[in-house]
Amino acid sequence: MAKARVKVTPEMMAQALAGTDWAKVDETTDADIARQIAADPDTAPEMTEDDFDRAVFAARVRAIRASVHQTQRQFSERFGIPLTTLRDWEQARSRPDAPALAYLKVIEAAPEVVARALGSDHSAP
Repeated sequence: MAKARVKVTPEMMAQALAGTDWAKVDETTDADIARQIAADPDTAPEMTEDDFDRAVFAARVRAIRASVHQTQRQFSERFGIPLTTLRDWEQARSRPDAPALAYLKVIEAAPEVVARALGSDHSAP
C-alpha cells in the first residue's frame, strides 16, 4: 500500500478540533485515562522509561540543531557527528551517551566556537 503525504493546513486543524469538548478533556483524570487504556490497549501503547528518555533526548537534539539553522547533513559535517548517529538520536532510535550529550551542550552554548575549534566554521545557510 502506497503512503500518501498530506499537508495539514490551519483550516484543516480547526475543522478537526471543532467538535472537541475541551471542558470534558480538562476534566479527564489520570484514572479515566488508565481505564480507557485498560479497556483498549491500543489507545495508548505503553512507553517504557527508556523509550521516554530517548524521545526527550531526540527532541533536545533536534532543538539544538534547529537553533543553528542547519540540516542534519550540515550539522553532522560541521560538528563531526556521523550522520547516521545524528539521525538515530533525532528519531529516538538511540540516545546520546554522556560524552556526546556534553558535546551537544557545548554546541548549544557556543556553536561558532566549536566550529572554529574544529576548523569547520561554516555559517548557517
